[in-house]
Amino acid sequence: MTRDIIKTDDAPSAIGPYSQAVRHGNTVYLSGQIALDPATMEVVPGDISEQAHRVFKNLRAVCEAAGGSLDDLLKLTTYMTDLGNFSTVNQIMAGYFSEPYPARATVGVAALPLGVEVEVEAILGL
Repeated sequence: MTRDIIKTDDAPSAIGPYSQAVRHGNTVYLSGQIALDPATMEVVPGDISEQAHRVFKNLRAVCEAAGGSLDDLLKLTTYMTDLGNFSTVNQIMAGYFSEPYPARATVGVAALPLGVEVEVEAILGL
């Protein structure tokens, strides 16, 4: 089985040697998204709320480029520099997803790229 690279201008370009997403069969592996505005490639201004909104918008764009939607996500992994923001990110996430929700893990980390507070990677089932 081959792998296909997913790319869209509606999400930030990779800031390293990786693809936005890779499809293998009916599964798409989405690289971690941070709060970069795809038009400027700058971190969005604001607090964790603004960053989380941008992350989910970026994930949605990659899902759509792959032929799916956020509702097709099977698994999310959320990385946060301050787990005290867990409930805020949960509340924002709930605005982008509907039940049944994807599986999810949340991991506290010391730092994330470009000093952002949240990053989310995902697995999409088509």
